[in-house]
Amino acid sequence: MNNSIFVIKPYKWEGLWVFDDANVGLIKEPFVGGADTMIDVATAHIPNAEKGFLAVFSANYFPNAQIELDWDREVVGGHVYRWKEKEMEGWLCPALLLYFPKPPAKLFIQVKAAA
Repeated sequence: MNNSIFVIKPYKWEGLWVFDDANVGLIKEPFVGGADTMIDVATAHIPNAEKGFLAVFSANYFPNAQIELDWDREVVGGHVYRWKEKEMEGWLCPALLLYFPKPPAKLFIQVKAAA
């Protein structure tokens, strides 16, 4: 499995959580289908998160990962992940496959304030 750790900087634009990643050709890629609500919960402790925060993620556990998501099912070309700890689920669009060759069984995520 891929041992890469990725970093994106989501922010709020027009009321939506979005992110840009020039490395994979994404601009204002939105989080929808419950993933947006999960971000609201995950970033509640970060001041001004809507202006941008760092999301570090990997298919493998890494130190300081705060969130563990489990793959649940495929829906409309995207993938639904469950956050068991918070009893939430969110849909990640097909852009997930720009980072991983196939949807990982687990996603480990750390959210923190941007510098």
